[in-house]
Amino acid sequence: MIERLPPARLCIADAAYDSDAFRDLLHRRGTTPVIPNHPTRKRRHPFDRVAYRLRDLVERAFCRLKDWRRVATRYDKLKQNYQAAVAIAGLVIWWT
Repeated sequence: MIERLPPARLCIADAAYDSDAFRDLLHRRGTTPVIPNHPTRKRRHPFDRVAYRLRDLVERAFCRLKDWRRVATRYDKLKQNYQAAVAIAGLVIWWT
């Protein structure tokens, strides 16, 4: 799936994506992998811990959005209605 996306500066992922093949693919695309080492890995790779903390912010934002049942279950059939529900939920979350 990642081959179809445009190259990014960073790829932040969790330890489940820690494989040499995936890291090589990212390096060939010019993307810096920010992936912690899997606990069973023998050869350790360095990663930017500060950038990895940003992943937590994004995950918490999605978690807050999923508190809204309409967003989490995607009741809306039309794309624009779903986007409006996400926007309204995000606005209320930001406001409170």
